[in-house]
Amino acid sequence: MLGGDLEVNPVFELDNRAKRSISLDLTHPDGMAVAHELLAGADVFVTNIRASALERLGLDPGAVTSRYPRLIYAILTGYGLAGKDADHGAYDVAAFWARSGIAASLQAPGSPLPFQRAGMGDHSIAMTGAAMVCAALYARHDTGHGQVVSSSLLRQGVYTIGFDVNVALMWGRSLAVGVRETMGNPTVNNYRTADDRYVWIVGIEADRHWPALARVVGRPAWLQDDRFSTGRSRFVNARELVAALDEIFATKTRAEWIERFATEPDLFWAPVNTLDDLLQDEQFHASGAVVQVPDDSGTSAMVATPGDFGGVPPQPRWRAPELGEHTAQILTELGHDAADVERLIGLGAAFTEPRSP
Repeated sequence: MLGGDLEVNPVFELDNRAKRSISLDLTHPDGMAVAHELLAGADVFVTNIRASALERLGLDPGAVTSRYPRLIYAILTGYGLAGKDADHGAYDVAAFWARSGIAASLQAPGSPLPFQRAGMGDHSIAMTGAAMVCAALYARHDTGHGQVVSSSLLRQGVYTIGFDVNVALMWGRSLAVGVRETMGNPTVNNYRTADDRYVWIVGIEADRHWPALARVVGRPAWLQDDRFSTGRSRFVNARELVAALDEIFATKTRAEWIERFATEPDLFWAPVNTLDDLLQDEQFHASGAVVQVPDDSGTSAMVATPGDFGGVPPQPRWRAPELGEHTAQILTELGHDAADVERLIGLGAAFTEPRSP
């Protein structure tokens, strides 16, 4: 995807920094024995392996929680734990993006289906997983018992467009996909500027935000113009109004428009950033979206996780591990002496480096 073999995998680094890695062969009895040593001292077990594979290994929810009743067992799947498709394999492009309705809900009339950016569903469901685990740990504090918590990429996708799905469930209606040339509320639209960049105007409250937009584009007379003075008239004459706004926005650069926007605090808007724009956006950095992660050569700038804690600000500890980098260390912590660590590695029950295909 990135044009060649790279020394560092940015995606793996983002999702696995500050972790340790032990690599075990769970089909080997001694490898599975070590896995149970880990489970015996764990608070949480997280898996995204299909239920049938977990059952073959004896790591299905029932087997594990009956043996470790205080354990929180978190399983994230493609399609859930019940139903005929529960055991189907799925990436987020399939279950989260395509089957949930997200892709179709974003398809403009006459246009091809949009493609998902990599990992959108994966990161979204990971946050749900973390929230479920925290709630289950809190419940365990009161009850003394763990529980199974689960979610699916399909459910996560449905919740992501819950606005649309709930309208369909309760009213039996589908919401039309927005087409910028005919937006019913032209104050919620994107406009191209003279330097071929874009701004997105977000006038959700039409009566409140329309006057600010009319003033900032230098057309206060539109507030008394019968074509545009009410929400209804702007809806009826949307194509004409959008075309007029297109002409006006094309007369100034985005930087010039931003200066004009600053004079109207009741105008809600955002720049449409490319990734290059984002990396130069002062607010991107001020928001704490970048962290410096220590690694073998110093530090690397990476995306921060999106939550902040005021009491103990989180600091990234270290780069992502190589697969099996901490196998020997963790085995030693579990009580295995050097000879037994060497024996397990020699048997192929544990690995200190990525296993050959």
